[in-house]
Amino acid sequence: MQTRTIILSCPIRRNGGDLETLTLRAPRPDDIRGLFLVDLLKMDTTTLLPRISVDGLTGHEARQLAFADVIKLGGEVIGFAIPLIKTEGAK
Repeated sequence: MQTRTIILSCPIRRNGGDLETLTLRAPRPDDIRGLFLVDLLKMDTTTLLPRISVDGLTGHEARQLAFADVIKLGGEVIGFAIPLIKTEGAK
């Protein structure tokens, strides 16, 4: 399972302790079911992030992320697809 850990510029406040990093795993087909590709390309990842977060990110927490963190996390989500795009382009 491919994962990436991102250091958050603004930690997520939780009762059990602040979450300063967020680990994402590569999306599986079930994770992206019902999502529009254009939304992912626009980095509207608030629906996808809870599905692929190893840390159990909630939808509410995803909507409360700092703008800089949304950009970083969105880039990582797109980054999971880059090897697939390169492979398809080489054919």
